[in-house]
Amino acid sequence: LREGIEYTTQGSFTDEQGKRLRPDVIVHLPLNKDIVIDSKVTLTAHLKYTQASDDVQREIATKELIKSIYAHIKGLSLKSYEDIDSVNTLDFVLMFIPIESAFMLAFSNDNNLFKIAFENNIMLVSPSTLFATLRTVENIWRYEHQNENALLISKKAADLYDKFANFVNDIEAIGLNINRTQKSYEEAMNKLSLGKGNLLRRSEEFIELGVKAKKKI
Repeated sequence: LREGIEYTTQGSFTDEQGKRLRPDVIVHLPLNKDIVIDSKVTLTAHLKYTQASDDVQREIATKELIKSIYAHIKGLSLKSYEDIDSVNTLDFVLMFIPIESAFMLAFSNDNNLFKIAFENNIMLVSPSTLFATLRTVENIWRYEHQNENALLISKKAADLYDKFANFVNDIEAIGLNINRTQKSYEEAMNKLSLGKGNLLRRSEEFIELGVKAKKKI
């Protein structure tokens, strides 16, 4: 995907209430649709989990991680990216959790995260699932470009066919004019030397009557 064409980063927008919004990434889809990706997730709790020395500390850190994700879901749902005039977003936002192990830890300990996110028009993605999503978007764009090329090829082929048809008409017109010219030539030659009472025969009669010409036809 090309920056500035299929996606843009760190754009600054104003919603209908005049509030400034800065989505991290906007991925553009064909038909003027957009996908907003927000990755402002606090992973301090996950760091605590990895540094914990016992199960109690790990359990506390896990709960803090899940709580922070819920808080971000709530905060993200309040941003209302769909209210940005220049962004024609789909009815969901991608919330990116940049560490795969944090993503797996949270969802293995709370089955409601996906449900709550979905109810707020948010899709939760990790590095692996975001990559798959972006690959899907890339394929959508590839098919779109192929369709555009197919339409362009079809138009060029139609234009070429029309041009060729006009060329054939011109060749036919030239043929008709050649035929008319040939007919006019034959008629002229008939008057000049071939037909009865032609000009050449009449001119010879003057010679026979004693006219002295300098040249002979």
